[in-house]
Formats: sequence, structure tokens, C-alpha cells
Amino acid sequence: MNRTIRTLLGVTATTGIVALGVPAVSTAANASPPSTTVVTGATSPNAVSSLRQAPQSFLFNYTFNGHLKIAGGNFTVDRRVYLVVKYDTGRVAFSRWETARPHSITPGGTIYVETTIAAPCAGGTNGYARAYDDATKTWSPRLPVAICQRID
Repeated sequence: MNRTIRTLLGVTATTGIVALGVPAVSTAANASPPSTTVVTGATSPNAVSSLRQAPQSFLFNYTFNGHLKIAGGNFTVDRRVYLVVKYDTGRVAFSRWETARPHSITPGGTIYVETTIAAPCAGGTNGYARAYDDATKTWSPRLPVAICQRID
């Protein structure tokens, strides 16, 4: 009787493993590298295009000649980029159209703009800079900046 129950339980357990599709564990299977994932059946155009999107544009700032300088990359090469520096209230402190050019260090099309805003500035950030790539119709993320106002 014990033999019949053990055989019946063994067959049931094996059937359950096969039905669930659980792979057999072996030393060779565990030693092999993971297989490459293949994406198939993408029905949404956004699912495919998101895999091929260009890197997002970015901005950074520094002081040059006593002015705030804004630079950035990953814009469309030889296309127009609109740079704007605004107070947190939304009032424009500086704006200019530039053409993105290739650069040996910065990726993609780059811009380097010397603003008319005095720098360095004491205190915290009271504004931000953004750039609009006219070719892709996209804005860069906001870059917090300190906007100084001269009182001389």
C-alpha cells in the first residue's frame, strides 16, 4: 500500500511540475549565462519608438566673464535652440535663440550661451533655465539658477 501511494504521489508531483512549466534544475542549466530577452509583438508605435528615442537634452551653468553662462547638450545638430532664463515667478530674465553645434566633449548638438545676468550670485536659486529644441519640439528639464540683479 505504501508503494502505491508513493508511486501515485510521484506521478502527481511530476505532472504538476510539467504542467506548470518549471524547468528541471541541473548543474549545467545553472551554469549557463542568462538568455537574451527578445521583444516581439509590439503593437503600439510608442512601444517601438520609445526604444529608439534620442537621449534627453540637458543644461548646466557656470560663471564666465562675471556673467551666468548656460550650456547644454543632446540637442539636434545645426538646428535652432531657444534658451530662456526665468525667475521662479515666470518673468523672463534672459532669452536667446542659438544654433546647436557639435562639440568634442558635450554629446549631441551643444549650446554655450553667455547671458547678461551677473554672476556669481550670493544667496540661493531664484529662477531656472530651460532650452527648447525646435527640431524635436521638446524642452530640456529645468535647471535651477541664481539670477542676480545689479543695483549700481
